Parts: sequence; structure tokens; C-alpha cells
Amino acid sequence: MTEQAAFYVLYRFKVKPGMEGIFKEGWRRMTQAIREQRGGLGSRLHRADDGWWVAYAKWPNRQAWASSQQRSESPDRDAAALMAEAIMERLPPIPLEPEIDLIDRRAGKDGTP
Repeated sequence: MTEQAAFYVLYRFKVKPGMEGIFKEGWRRMTQAIREQRGGLGSRLHRADDGWWVAYAKWPNRQAWASSQQRSESPDRDAAALMAEAIMERLPPIPLEPEIDLIDRRAGKDGTP
């Protein structure tokens, strides 16, 4: 399966109350910049019932993600500033190697697969 070649990274954030919109805008812009400049394949951002924000980003492989992490400059400084302003706490990223992918590829409620 071609999906097996992909690589994912899980991110977790606690966002300051009232700053959710700023955080989402920063996340959206940063994801777009990473897609355009670093070879990332997009992300999904979720709000968990416990108040944490959980996201996962897709990369073509671990090396592409590692190469992006080694670069010192941000792909979008303004997006990084928005996120930094909104984030109260962040946990270390968790790299994920897919083993079994049973996600339905049909479009979700927002039109994204």
C-alpha cells in the first residue's frame, strides 16, 4: 500500500482561553507554508474533549520531516508568532510509523479526505 511509505507526526497543545481562533489561523498558515516550502503533505487539527488540541502532520517519509526540523528558520514567521502567542503548553512531538491504515478515504464533513 502506498500509504505505508508515509510518515506522520503527532502534536499536542494547550491553547490559552480565547486564543483558539488565533491558534487555528497560525496552524493553517504554518501547514500551508510547510507544504509549499518543506515538502510536508498537510495536517489535521483536532480539539480533544480534555481541552488539548491534537494534530497530526503527514510527511512523505521520516527523512523529509527530520530535514525540515533541522532548518533554523521558520517557513512562516508570522504564523509561528500567532501560534506562540496562543499556546500555553506544548508536549514533545511523537513520530508515527503507520502499520495499518483503515481510514475511509471519502470526503469528510469539511470536504477533506
